[in-house]
Amino acid sequence: MEESALHQELPFFKNLQEYLREFVYGGIDGAVTTFAVVAGAVGASLDPMVIIILGFANLFADGLSMSIGAYLSSKSEKENYQKHKNIEYWEVDNLPMKEREEIVTIYKEKGFEGELLQKVVDVIVSDRDRWVNEMMKDELNMIEEVKSPFKIGLATLISFVVIGFIPLTVYVWDFFYEANFDVFLWTCMLTGVAFVFVGTLKSWVNQTGIWQSVLETLSLGFIAAMVAYFVGDILEALLLK
Repeated sequence: MEESALHQELPFFKNLQEYLREFVYGGIDGAVTTFAVVAGAVGASLDPMVIIILGFANLFADGLSMSIGAYLSSKSEKENYQKHKNIEYWEVDNLPMKEREEIVTIYKEKGFEGELLQKVVDVIVSDRDRWVNEMMKDELNMIEEVKSPFKIGLATLISFVVIGFIPLTVYVWDFFYEANFDVFLWTCMLTGVAFVFVGTLKSWVNQTGIWQSVLETLSLGFIAAMVAYFVGDILEALLLK
């Protein structure tokens, strides 16, 4: 059995692909913001315990905030689509001649004319739902969001927390086992691996070159971390010395 056929048969793979975009961008945001918190705390020479506290506070507070934002945005988009759809149903029921002329205009602009144009228009207006869907798509340029707002928010939250935890991994390990290596250096390397992973997924989602996507994600992540590190270092020098 081919892999593509297998993915079509298993709902898990279908859902994974459907919400991959939310997973990718939630993961990028989680890795970037948590790594920036860690880098800023290291730049300010804060105690590792403080780094862990700040990191986890950011992980769950920002993750929840981002997922709620994604949920509300998707929900508002669906509600806005339904509002305009209800308006179109009212217009079709109460202003049918005007709405028919709009269909004629739309299909004239697509190159239809004469008898063929009238046949196409007759077919469209013969079905109320088809008529309204045509108006939504071609007049209002609105396409219905079929994905669940709850699943969009959930995918965002899961990816933010899972990928965002990676910059904290070594500090948590050090807390329990007292690592005898450069904790921040290993954090940078592990976070780099996380950026490569989500950058690769981003290239798949956006259908762009893999190296371009990976380098872009790495660059943005480490620029944010460098800014946070130097801000922490400067503030530590100004306020604590």
